[in-house]
Amino acid sequence: MSDGTIVRPYGDTTGDGMVQTSFTLPVPPGPRADGAALQLAQKMGIEPAMVVHSHGIGGGGGTAGDGAAFTFFVVYGSVRHLVDLAAVQVEERAYPLLSPSEVNAAIKTRLRRSLVVLGACIGTDAHTVGIDAILNLKGFAGEKGLEYYREMQVANLGAQVGVADLVRTARDRRADAVLVSQVVTQRDAHLRNTRELAGAFREAMGESRPLLVVGGPRFDPAMAAELGVDKVFGRGTTPGEVASYLVSALVPAEEPA
Repeated sequence: MSDGTIVRPYGDTTGDGMVQTSFTLPVPPGPRADGAALQLAQKMGIEPAMVVHSHGIGGGGGTAGDGAAFTFFVVYGSVRHLVDLAAVQVEERAYPLLSPSEVNAAIKTRLRRSLVVLGACIGTDAHTVGIDAILNLKGFAGEKGLEYYREMQVANLGAQVGVADLVRTARDRRADAVLVSQVVTQRDAHLRNTRELAGAFREAMGESRPLLVVGGPRFDPAMAAELGVDKVFGRGTTPGEVASYLVSALVPAEEPA
């Protein structure tokens, strides 16, 4: 459409509908596996489709006959589907993005004490890259982490922290906010862990619990209420976004002049 609200995927030329997708099938590598991948692609609406890469995994990892039990594919092809941008619903940011100096000033002048923030990966999740990107001084995407903010007391508790231990630490340190990163998502482990986290804080601290914020690449930001937490951040979140949210949620609003 001329107003630009209806779009098609772009591959080689504008509007050609070309897409690339990857998946794994429990089939040993070889011609039969490639045929199975093409059949699946066609059922997904990708036609014509091409297997541009296939690789055996779960065994020797190479060609047919080496013991690999699975095959990983990359498929490229055209779809007829259109995207209606007018019908796209996303979670809009409801607070302004603040610079570090603005965050510090808001905490100092309006909260009048340090903002206490704890961060951790819970359960069996040992991937700290997400929580480190938000908390550590070096930060992420050109932004300093929350440790850089002089008006925040930040503690990164690391990986595989038990929920009960996290609740106890949050109570002992009088945390204002608890940030939890979840990267491991097999069988929706990130959702189960988040619900366990919310339930434990609700049972132990009730309405006096700290602000609960979770994040990770597979989270849907619209699921906060369903998961029992205050805020959900998805992939690509920067420290500045988190700091700005903490100010909006925990620092009293500035009184009008």
